[in-house]
Amino acid sequence: MTAPTIQQPARPDRRAAGPVAKSKFRPEIQGLRSLAVLMVVSYHIWIGRVSGGVDVFLLISAFLMTLQFTGRYKQRRSMDLIRHWLHLFRRLLPAVVVVLLSTLAATFVFLPPTRWVEVVNQAWASLFYFENWLLQTLAVNYYATDHSLASPVQHFWSLSIQGQVFILWPVIFATMAILCRKFNLRYRASLAYVFAIIFIASLAYSIIFTANNQAVAYFDTFARLWEFALGTLVALILPALNFSKPVRVVMGWVGVVAMLSCGIILQVQTAFPGFVALWPTLAAVCVIAAGQTGSRFGVDRILSSKFLVRLGDNSYALYLWHWPILVIALAWSGKEHAGWLSGSAIVALALVLAFLTTKFVEKPFREWKWPEVKKWRAAVSIAACLAIACTPLLGFQYKQYLDQKAAETQAFNDNPGAHALLPGYVDLVADGAKTLPTAEQLPEDWAHLGDSCEGDTKPDDKLLADNCQTNGVGDDAVKNIVVLGDSHSQQWLAAIGPLAEAEHWKVTALLLGGCHFMPQNPDAEAQCNDFNAAAFKYVASKTPDAVFMVGTMASPSSPDEKLVYGFDQTVTNFNDLGIQVVAIRDNPRYDYNVTECALAKGVDSSECKSDEPDVLAAESPFAAVQGTFGNAAFLDMTDLLCDGVTCPSVIGNVFVYLDDNHLSKTYVTSMGDMFDERWFAATGWTR
Repeated sequence: MTAPTIQQPARPDRRAAGPVAKSKFRPEIQGLRSLAVLMVVSYHIWIGRVSGGVDVFLLISAFLMTLQFTGRYKQRRSMDLIRHWLHLFRRLLPAVVVVLLSTLAATFVFLPPTRWVEVVNQAWASLFYFENWLLQTLAVNYYATDHSLASPVQHFWSLSIQGQVFILWPVIFATMAILCRKFNLRYRASLAYVFAIIFIASLAYSIIFTANNQAVAYFDTFARLWEFALGTLVALILPALNFSKPVRVVMGWVGVVAMLSCGIILQVQTAFPGFVALWPTLAAVCVIAAGQTGSRFGVDRILSSKFLVRLGDNSYALYLWHWPILVIALAWSGKEHAGWLSGSAIVALALVLAFLTTKFVEKPFREWKWPEVKKWRAAVSIAACLAIACTPLLGFQYKQYLDQKAAETQAFNDNPGAHALLPGYVDLVADGAKTLPTAEQLPEDWAHLGDSCEGDTKPDDKLLADNCQTNGVGDDAVKNIVVLGDSHSQQWLAAIGPLAEAEHWKVTALLLGGCHFMPQNPDAEAQCNDFNAAAFKYVASKTPDAVFMVGTMASPSSPDEKLVYGFDQTVTNFNDLGIQVVAIRDNPRYDYNVTECALAKGVDSSECKSDEPDVLAAESPFAAVQGTFGNAAFLDMTDLLCDGVTCPSVIGNVFVYLDDNHLSKTYVTSMGDMFDERWFAATGWTR
């Protein structure tokens, strides 16, 4: 990761042995950067935990940026924010472009096509510094031990937050400079008040947000501002501090030891970036405050060593390179995490690439004088960098657009999907016809209703409201249906949605990933139980004509299948309210990704299809409860997922699955006519 240059004016110090040497260069901070990046790299590669090193980087960047702007104010130099931003991003972007383009190339070579769209989308977000916001919407688990499934550009989240602060902080510095000159206020003191407020507000927000939704809070910009504010406050307050040499020696060692032990001692998986992140940041504050002690026992002697200082020069590039190398290496090797030998090879490669990138890309661009003469030249150099990165991204997306258009124009005969299993079907698929959805579009082939819930449809409960969809039909709807459950209920929206549109039914979907709709279950997560309780209350208040849910649960690559926990009670509870229950049988699940297998080994490979008896129970669990309820309908579409002998990965030139257990929207849509017929037959409804 990067920060403004370390060659900044040192704080005034009356004593020769003061915390900061008279030189403008702070080698111990460069060494601190090295420790931070080594922590990040080693923890990611070998330990699989978050180290706190990123938090140290964020603090250092704010500390050095503050020295820049307070120095300009003291010297009565213009803040000139436009020039500052142009200079800064002209220095940052070249290495980013090199790493992003290299990562894209490796992605297309080593990762399956099903992951290409995700990486391209995140490359856009990384290039324009909003990767953290994108990851928030995706609710990514940054702590997952299987890094092979992560995005190779996921680590740009911290650089995105840093880039956002690099824009915000100078605005604050410049605004306060204007106010202080106008009203004759003390610049440092005024800034200290402003950033103290930001620190307190952001830390309080971070603690509360982290306690409620840590996975999302981890990537939140405002939840991280306090770390930058702390770095700024240190830069503002440090000149007023006057610690003795022995105290600074102790502070330096305490800071380094605390930093290095943070990720080992703390369970950051459920705590960062709340108050627990004070540990690594305050540890870094101790090291910065200790400064150059002039003592042979000071930790600054180690931090100022040539090796660590040189590594600090390459820390930005090392951070950029280590994560994509790790992710792609694991995905290529099929491993979930690196061992000591493979991890060492990854580190060695990352170090070599970081050194080459710094020497031949970052440093030449930083020292290039031509763009510094005029602002428009700097803008042109930035635009050139962006153009180089955007060209392959746009090219990929344009190809996707053309492929999608070509697929949409294919005749129905080329992609019959489930119709291929109907009696009397004649195969008319043309030679070379594309299998739908395309491999790149498979991860996006999820069923959704058109709108988020608003007005009377929007639940009062926030958790429900955040997971609510509707098809937008108003109060004049002929029927009102509520879909409940998890992603296995969601996949059937591809059939329910068109049916509801044709019949003018209103559909509301309350769906939470990994949460079957069921009564209170002591073995379920608390959030799932809370969601289901709120969903039942919502349905009871709306009294729809029917609720739709998945009533059984299949086991991966096994015929074991059972009713969802508390199914009898669920149906009875809704029937007592006068609400019909429409329950559908779960689809077969697998212990491997059947689609990626088909893409890698071929549709007809015996390794990518299972014998029907091995994955589907001979009799539906619904048989045991058929006829025992007053108002329940049961749907079974599994005969359109298996052909009576095997359960193929592709049927009718359409991919059946997205992954190892979710049906593709395209295939469910192909079952639409049969789904409609069975719905009316089971429910007794009329068209």
